[in-house]
Amino acid sequence: MKVLFSHSYFMQFDPKQIAHAQPYPPLGTILAASLLREHDYHVALFDTMFAKSPEEIIPVIKTYQPDVFVIYDDGFNYLTKMCLSNMRDAAMLMQQYAKAYGCAVIVTSSDAADHYEKYLDNGADFVIRGEAEHTLLETIQAIEEDKNSFNDIDGLIYKSGKDNIVKCKLRSVSKRLDDLPLPAWDLINIEPYKKVWIKNHGYFSINIATTRGCPYKCNWCAKPIYGNSYNMRSPEKVVEEIILLKQMFDMNHIWFCDDIFGLKRSWVKDFSSFMQAIDLNIGFKIQSRADLLVQEKYVSDLAGAGCAEVWMGAESGSQKILDAMDKGTTVEEIKQARQLLKQYDIRAAFFIQYGYLGETMEDINKTLDLITETMPDDIGISVSYPLPGTKFYDKVQQDMVTKKNWTDSDDLALMYSNTYESPFYKKLHRYTHYTYRLRKIRNEQMPAPVKLFKRAKYKIMKTYFKRQLRTYTKQVASRNDVSMNPIIELN
Repeated sequence: MKVLFSHSYFMQFDPKQIAHAQPYPPLGTILAASLLREHDYHVALFDTMFAKSPEEIIPVIKTYQPDVFVIYDDGFNYLTKMCLSNMRDAAMLMQQYAKAYGCAVIVTSSDAADHYEKYLDNGADFVIRGEAEHTLLETIQAIEEDKNSFNDIDGLIYKSGKDNIVKCKLRSVSKRLDDLPLPAWDLINIEPYKKVWIKNHGYFSINIATTRGCPYKCNWCAKPIYGNSYNMRSPEKVVEEIILLKQMFDMNHIWFCDDIFGLKRSWVKDFSSFMQAIDLNIGFKIQSRADLLVQEKYVSDLAGAGCAEVWMGAESGSQKILDAMDKGTTVEEIKQARQLLKQYDIRAAFFIQYGYLGETMEDINKTLDLITETMPDDIGISVSYPLPGTKFYDKVQQDMVTKKNWTDSDDLALMYSNTYESPFYKKLHRYTHYTYRLRKIRNEQMPAPVKLFKRAKYKIMKTYFKRQLRTYTKQVASRNDVSMNPIIELN
């Protein structure tokens, strides 16, 4: 049997990510393809990353003539977990085209797991929820054997008859990650990725996963695939993959796309030793938590391994908000972690989240104070996004009447009722970015005339955005007949 893989992320439909110019191949997709190929199936890939429209798949289907078409979203990329409506529309069109050419259609994504009825009604034969590689393999084997029943395949959702939907029990997650094959990197046309990276950043970065899952319980974070489990590959296997990819693609940077990199300090220590032994001079970035990054030996091992940048889920400068999120970290830990990373010459970047339930101007000011006091090396700002399957979603879903998904990752719509409305948070998003960037300019060591000019620009922009926020906050207060302090303090 011939199996054509694709995924639903089209960078063309996501202007923010086009501007960021940091595309990564669909890692989860090519790992599943590798497993099928290991079982003697013919596999091909239609990579949508640089495609202009879903229609581009039609000539691929005509040429390859697959028996099965699989939309397999990359579970290691946060963009696919957001269930952006642009990507859903594209996925729906691709599966319609595949059905028109007689393919069996299988879909596995966070969005399909949450809205399986829509995908089945649109022509999908099967939807997979949870960890999908082995469910996919068993489903294709059953199709090949022309089985009439699929109800013994864990993780599968399908229609039996016209209206009866069968939901098989959820599959247990894999614990022996070293047993999985390496991703089928040969299916990727790497040149467009490399060209974008080098043109915009001067280096080439590739994505690698060392773990699956996250044991922490932030109540806004969706875990549609691995739940609260956490399993790790051995550091030896990870280093073997790094050596292979260096030989294949000559990359000089890695994004370890784990939800939490190196939860166990002993793992990080061993990994650091291996990386120093191979001496490939490859920098990398990771995602981590403040409470892990206050351990000096942990941070020193990260530095020894080549860690160049850590993205930390700071979220808020208000302890009240962190506690409401069930974040399990403190504002003081965020500050300590930032200082320790700086001490070891590792860039510290903050994820900031505005708009959580109950957030007030006082909480916003505390977040701004945290940013200006610690001055991280970079920031990423979003508003709270209700993902199905989370406690946060359960709290706000009754308010989500007009909109339940963002169109693209720069949408920033607040999809539920809160202290302020969407226009306020969009202005706050811009205000925070501009004041942060301009403060960085002000703090840089520059020749006197340049510094004076940029400081003047800083004051102009600061005044403009403060005025914008003040005006909008007064409008909100007037409409809601409540008293609010519209002033955001910025020293």
